Amino acid sequence: MSTTSDDLQSRRLDSVRAWTQFVEGGDDAADAVRPEILSSWRLSTASIGPDVAQAPLADEAETAAYFQGSPLQIAVERVESELRKTAEDGDLVLAVTDPETRILWTYGGRVMRRKAESVNFVPAGRWDEASVGTNALAIASRTGDPSMVFSAEHFAPIVHNWVCWAAPVHDPVSGEQLGVIDLSTTWERTHPIGLATARVLARLIETAMPRSHQWDGVRRDLAPPEPGLTLSLLGTAEAWLDGQRLLLNRRQTEVLAVLCLHPEGISLERLHAMVYGDQAVTLSTLKAEVSHLRSALGGQLASRPYRLTMPVRTDVEEVLILLGRGEVKAAVASYGGDLLPGTNAPALAELADYLAVSMREALLADPEPAAVLRYSELAPHDTEVVERSLAALGDVEHPLKALLKGRLAAARR
Repeated sequence: MSTTSDDLQSRRLDSVRAWTQFVEGGDDAADAVRPEILSSWRLSTASIGPDVAQAPLADEAETAAYFQGSPLQIAVERVESELRKTAEDGDLVLAVTDPETRILWTYGGRVMRRKAESVNFVPAGRWDEASVGTNALAIASRTGDPSMVFSAEHFAPIVHNWVCWAAPVHDPVSGEQLGVIDLSTTWERTHPIGLATARVLARLIETAMPRSHQWDGVRRDLAPPEPGLTLSLLGTAEAWLDGQRLLLNRRQTEVLAVLCLHPEGISLERLHAMVYGDQAVTLSTLKAEVSHLRSALGGQLASRPYRLTMPVRTDVEEVLILLGRGEVKAAVASYGGDLLPGTNAPALAELADYLAVSMREALLADPEPAAVLRYSELAPHDTEVVERSLAALGDVEHPLKALLKGRLAAARR
């Protein structure tokens, strides 16, 4: 279920009221905003006033020299087409920073690019809290956690019309935080998977990072970080915590999935809407499900807002990363099927459609026979993808050609 314009307008007005309350009365706004926003406002007001007109600029030549040839620059260059497409499709402005929240690279859609330039959201722009106040880049850089900042949750009014999602980018070998990637657009274009997209793009950059600069010449696969939650949502739903299988019912898995998609935290009311939609289910019922989850997760589920407090990995994120890198065959291999088939949770049904369409479009663009054959097992009635693969093969002999034709014939019966 998409957030309505009335919902967004109400949320924006709430943020403006809270900001005004803070500016006029300080900690009187403590109960009106998320703790991380209040903490950031306090840091901001210690250094700047709300009348800041634009971000200050560092030395542009020094910034360019720092970025040129760095692991971040190499990684961004390798996945730049995917980053640009994301920006253009969503009319976003994307930015990659250094560890001090100095912007090193940006790319924007037509509208957002002009807005970004007007406030120095450009290379060499300094977007730490001491320079320009609360924003998602600064919070993600300082805390090491993904962050979303909506409308007047920003300290500076110059970006009260923005919504920003940011996620840290780490060196895949040392784990050192190299900077953050941020996605920004206007507040009315807020989307529930904005923060998940930032996390996916951060992982995309990390996987494109040159590793030889820290290696001894031997290629090694990195073990996943522990402790943590691993959640499988594609096809068969399963969850593991620190390698131990969790026994959850269907609804608890849906609640957990929504929490995974919102690492910044979510209120009880929003969680209810995303899981139950318009169903006549009480908040107390949802609280009971959350209580069971908290117990199963060893207490690693905070409240006010509800958020998971451990590292999280999902197969959805893995598939999106592979698709973003153009590794369609690997993405299909990791794609176990539809996301929670039959789910009536609005937020998950929307994500399921997004993922299914992304997978299908990727295969139509690159109908590699083995990938198409695997996909046809999961979507046997999608004959267009099989037809596209056979058409691409033409008269070329291929060991999978007969199987593809057989699959096509079976689907047409």
